[in-house]
Amino acid sequence: MAADIALQRVAGARGRGGAVGDFLFHHLTFLFALLVLLILGGVIVALVEGALPALRTFGIGFLFSDVWNPVTEKFGALAPIYGTLVTSAIAMLVGIPVAFGVAVFITEICPIWLKRPLATMIELLAAIPSIIYGIWGLFVFAPFVQQYIQPNLIDSLGQIPGFGALFAGPPLGIGVLTAGFILAIMVLPFISSIMRDVFETVPAILKESAYGLGATRSEVVRQIVLPYTRIGVVGGIMLGLGRALGETMAVTFVLGHAHRISISILQPGTTISASLANEFTEAVGDLYLSSLIALGFILFVITFIVLAIAKLMLLRLQRRAGG
Repeated sequence: MAADIALQRVAGARGRGGAVGDFLFHHLTFLFALLVLLILGGVIVALVEGALPALRTFGIGFLFSDVWNPVTEKFGALAPIYGTLVTSAIAMLVGIPVAFGVAVFITEICPIWLKRPLATMIELLAAIPSIIYGIWGLFVFAPFVQQYIQPNLIDSLGQIPGFGALFAGPPLGIGVLTAGFILAIMVLPFISSIMRDVFETVPAILKESAYGLGATRSEVVRQIVLPYTRIGVVGGIMLGLGRALGETMAVTFVLGHAHRISISILQPGTTISASLANEFTEAVGDLYLSSLIALGFILFVITFIVLAIAKLMLLRLQRRAGG
């Protein structure tokens, strides 16, 4: 009898301790989540407050003007926005197929003894600082592009009526195309790592069943692996796009920093992040500084829109998979 009473007391003490622990854990995690929202809200408020003078002065025309003249205090965000979107698009067009090929090779074709070293070397690309990419791009990759890639593009694609305008002009080496290539190399490890991880989650029995029915390796990838992992693949692509949109130093080295819009992707240009890196310390006057902060706010909005679209796409894919 005494032993039962003692056990009941111990159980009661544990129950009270567990209730207190659950209470603390619940409120502590809620505090952390609230802290993140407060930090995000603080960033938004600071950007809006700093951008207001420029937005009040130039209005909606700030988004559609490519004029950037600190002397006359005339500023427009169109050229940096255009450069940000074009360089990111080039990075995705180049990086996604390469990342997909790398992921398929490692998961479906690569010998077992080579999988781990190859995956590790690719992931090491993500550990290289962006400024190192910029220095390498300026002194090694840009001369290579100027000597071999751009002349061939001008002589071939540049001769196509209409389409050739994208490859017009002299081969300078630096420019929008070179910046896009550098961004493609930088986003490659992020996209390929996520693709590789989700490809490895495909049950082996599904692939073996397809092979047993006579499917080729490419058919297994197209009809089994991709449909099964499409949510993760889209998530990896959007992660790489977010990285490309916000990259600063690597792009700054090879882009040329020209505040103008050129149809040719061989010519110098600028992006929002590159403009901030190049000019923030030289901004003299409240309107100049406010215009740069407004660029930062626009980049924040663009990134938010991209992430929101990615989330909607993932939700639609999840609903289809559930259906």
